[in-house]
Amino acid sequence: MPRSNQPRKSRGQPRRKWGEAPELDLERARGGLPTRESGPDGVWSVRRITERNAAKHYLCPGCHRDIPPGVAHLVAWQEDSLFGAESALADRRHWHVTCWRTRRSG
Repeated sequence: MPRSNQPRKSRGQPRRKWGEAPELDLERARGGLPTRESGPDGVWSVRRITERNAAKHYLCPGCHRDIPPGVAHLVAWQEDSLFGAESALADRRHWHVTCWRTRRSG
């Protein structure tokens, strides 16, 4: 019997049309890209974490208070670290948005 070039039908699962694509969440897509900020305390990479992506507890270095899951916040790390990029990324910290904006340098 000759083979068929048609794909096998999956049992119990609806077929997906080729033209359909999952909906893109623009807020989540943009949130993954860090921005670069300069200040008197150095050059920083800052990435926004949305409420949806905030899954753990963190301690804000600005106010020393908890950042619970589900709260939008920022992750920041120094770009001009003395010990290199890998060390700077390992030393990244999660900040409340207000604490980051009002931080004192030095």
